[in-house]
Parts: sequence; structure tokens; C-alpha cells
Amino acid sequence: MAASKQKLAVIISPTYNERPNVKKLVPIVAKVIKNISDWDIKLLFVDDSSPDGTAEEIKQLQKKYSFVELLVNKKKMGLGGAYLAGMNKAFNQMGAQVVFEMDADLSHDPKILASFLRAIDAGADLVLGSRYIKGGSIPANWGFYRKFLSVVGNLTASVILGSTAVRDWTTGYRAIRKEVYDKIHPELLSERFSGYTFQIGFLHKSLRAGYKVVEVPFHFVDRTVGVSKLGPEYIINTLLYIVGVRLKELFNHRITKFAIVGGIGFVVNLTFYHLFRWLSLWTSLSSWLKLAGQNGWFSNLLSDEGLAVALSAEVAILSNYLWNNIWTFKDRQIFGFINHAKKFLQFNFGSLGSVVIQYLTMQISVLTFGVFTLLKVWSIDITSDNLYLIIGVLLGMVWNFTIYSRLIWRKNK
Repeated sequence: MAASKQKLAVIISPTYNERPNVKKLVPIVAKVIKNISDWDIKLLFVDDSSPDGTAEEIKQLQKKYSFVELLVNKKKMGLGGAYLAGMNKAFNQMGAQVVFEMDADLSHDPKILASFLRAIDAGADLVLGSRYIKGGSIPANWGFYRKFLSVVGNLTASVILGSTAVRDWTTGYRAIRKEVYDKIHPELLSERFSGYTFQIGFLHKSLRAGYKVVEVPFHFVDRTVGVSKLGPEYIINTLLYIVGVRLKELFNHRITKFAIVGGIGFVVNLTFYHLFRWLSLWTSLSSWLKLAGQNGWFSNLLSDEGLAVALSAEVAILSNYLWNNIWTFKDRQIFGFINHAKKFLQFNFGSLGSVVIQYLTMQISVLTFGVFTLLKVWSIDITSDNLYLIIGVLLGMVWNFTIYSRLIWRKNK
């Protein structure tokens, strides 16, 4: 008897009413794995208690084919649930280093299993069977609806998720290392990943985690027996996922947080400006210190409005500093009184630079281009100085973010 090979790969094939197809699939897989010399390969069917007797058919096949395994779910778990249950058994009970995802309806050609394993051996963490790279294809006889779902679905996922690293986002033919499963699967245990969204969700999270993803071409073949499980919920759930996850990523992006903190600072500035003006701080202070009569020049230099502007600006700067420290740059948070004192002083000077940039932008723009009407909204003239102000504010934000990220909350090497 030959010694067992060192590496184990398990093909996971979810089934629901696939009795005729599993009878065809198993002999084909048997021929393919016979020619793969350096991997032990098992075929694990995960059946969702199919009413057509799929599990019974698989049990009969097990009598002839020793590489066939069966896991029966007591209730219908959907595609994602079936794959997660299969991966748990393959990795944690069978001791697999790699699992394959493969449809039981013969649409995924078992003959390219060796191509997947070569990519794994070359260092890939996740290998995709791709229909949209050179050498791959979708069925020519597909109707417009199926082609639209596949092509536009992949394009939509790529555009919204902001990644061109993958051409085939929705492919269900894959090979996955155990390390990727261990990292990603805890995030996929919610109900929304129970269907076809599982495929995009798993791939997206793997890319974000920095795993190496490789695509190998294959020709997708449409099923000849049985009914496709693809329905309207595929479109709805996929769109909800990719739009939702992208919005979440954008909201959690450092620049987005920085902009929100700036907006909070603006509200704080405006609120305290009106409060300090209402309190007439300089009038009260100069009267209390009896400065008005003795230091007329000093009183002329300062005013209730001037003091309100200065103090409200400093309160806003303090607010921005605190929010940036605990939220925008949470991963580089500053601790300790001395450190805070030093960094807050730098923060003030950095914020002053933004004010200077806005002032210079306004002055240079007015001197160069002048002030003129850009457009009229009802009876209100929108003049060019409004545009200059916006440009100045944007340049000031670029300055602030650069100073904050490179100096105040500098990343430790």
C-alpha cells in the first residue's frame, strides 16, 4: 500500500436536489485526482437535506469511491452556510491545508484542479477560477439576463469596492488556504452571507486583509440537469452588501474622519463666537481692570468681536485636537500631559498655517483675477470671491492633514 501524501486538499461541493449531477461528477473527479501526484484530494459534499435523495445517492457512491465524504445539514443553510460548514469540517476535522469551492452541477471543470494547486504551491493564498481573463469564458448560449447579471455584477463590484485587482468577483470556483479561512470566516457568520453574497464578501475581506489572490482561467459550462439557484435575491443582497461595505469603508477612512472633525470644529467655532459676543467679554474685562480710560490704544486694538473671534477659534482648535486624537488618529493616539502640551502647541501653529494659506489664496486670487459674478441664483449674485474662499479652505485642509499626519500624529516606524 502506497504511503499517504503529505498535503490534503478537500473539494467542497454544496448540494440541494443535485442527485443526477453528483452521479456524473464523482467519476470525473476520480480520473482527475488520479493524475495529481503531490496532494491527497477528498471530495466533500455538503447536502442541505435534499428532498430528491441526493444524500442517499452520495452514500451509494461512497461504497465505490473512498475519497468521497458527506456532511448533511439538518436544515437548508444556503450557499454560504453550506460552505462554512464544509470548511469547518475540512480544516478542523479532516486536517486539510486547502479547500476548493466547486459547484456540483458540472459547471466547474474538475480538469483544472491541478492549475489551482500549482498556484497554491507558488505562494497564492486564494485562487479564483476566472471567466473574465484570457483563456476563460462564459457560455455563448446564455440569455441576456444571465450575461447581464454576471458581467455587470462583476463590473459593479469592482467599481463600487474600488478594486481592479480581481476580474471575476462572483466566481464560485476557488481554492482557499487554511490561514485565509481562519482569519476571514469569523466575519462571515451573519445571516446576510448565507447566500451568493458569501462569495463577494469572502473575496473582498481577503483582499483587504492583504492575502495574495491569483486568477486562473476556466470555461464556465452551464448546467444541463436541474434548476439554477440564482434568483432576484442575488442582485438585491449583492448590491446591499457592496454598497453598504463601501460606505462603511469610506466613513471609516482617515480623511473622512478628518473632514467630519473639521465640520464639528466649524460648528463649535460658530457657537462659541456668538456666545462670547453675547457675553461682551472685552467690555466687561476692560471695565473691571479700568483699562478704557488709561489705555485707549489697547481698547481700540481689542474689541468684544475681536476677542470672541480669537477665543472661539481656540476653542474650535481644542475641539479638533481632541477629536482627531481619539478618533481620526486613534491608532496613533497621544498620551501623557507633557506630550499633549507639546503636540497641542504644534497643532495650534499648524492650524495657523491653514489660516495663512486661506488668506493668501484670497488675496492673490483677487489681485490676479478680480471679483466678478460667476452666476446669479434668483436675485443673489454668486461672486468669484466665494470660489476663492472654497479653494483656500480646501488648500488649508490639505495643509492641516499633512501636518497632522506627518508631524503631530506621525506614524511610529
